Order: sequence, then C-alpha cells, then structure tokens
Amino acid sequence: MSHRKFEHPRCGSLGFLPKKRCRRGRGKIKSFPRDDATKPPHLTGFIGYKAGMTHILRDVDKPGSKLHKKETCESVTMVECPPMIVVGVVGYVKTVRGLRTLNTVWAEHLSDECKRRFYKNWYKAKKKAFTKYVKKYTDGKKEIESELA
Repeated sequence: MSHRKFEHPRCGSLGFLPKKRCRRGRGKIKSFPRDDATKPPHLTGFIGYKAGMTHILRDVDKPGSKLHKKETCESVTMVECPPMIVVGVVGYVKTVRGLRTLNTVWAEHLSDECKRRFYKNWYKAKKKAFTKYVKKYTDGKKEIESELA
C-alpha cells in the first residue's frame, strides 16, 4: 500500500469529533425557553440523551411522491429520558448582570435516593441532611410560604 497520499477516503464523519468518553453520564439542560410571566410556574426543561440508533419500517403518506402508500426503511434515534422527580423550587431575580438566585425551597419529604446524592460516602455518613429543614414544615408553614411568594 504505497503512496496513498491523495486518494484515501476518510474513516468516519468529522461531526463526531472529538472521539472520547462523555464528561457526565447524565444529561444537562443547556438552554431554557424564554419565560412568559403571564403563565403560572411550569416545567421548562426535561433531561434526555441519545441512547442509540435503529431503523423502522413505516408507510409513507406523501401524495405526489413515488413512495406514497408504500413501506420504507428509515433510521431513527432513541432518546433516553430518565424519570425526573421535583425536589425543590429555585426563585430567580433579574439583575443588571443577568439572573441571580433569590431563594431555594426544598420539598418536605426527600427520598433516600435523593439524599445520598449530597454525600460523598453514604454508608459512613450520619444521614442528617435536610433534618433541620424539615423542622420548618413542622414549626410553621408561614416561613416557607413567604419564601415561595
């Protein structure tokens, strides 16, 4: 195989460079839609990541096309969406330099799966995360309602 300097097709698409492992296994929401102040608070993002590709057979419904009412094979992308559980609400205030967090209100009951994400070593820990915060709910809900307002 001498002298393949010019006539050698490249191996793979340049769109998939750099070829390396992902930094985080979980997806990250990189941009949010513009907020409408007239609407009530709602979910603005949902995490999903590409899990792979496969192909399907489907009937084409395109009048005027050669493939109209015929079966065709198409490639599809599978998007994995892990279950999301709301554990808190973050309030933002608009400043000159952009949005700044004003308040964070956590849920009253957090599962152990959620709490263990806040510890580096779960089995050695005393598991006291959010114990003082739960007392806010038992003492008086007025403080939490004022933080939400």
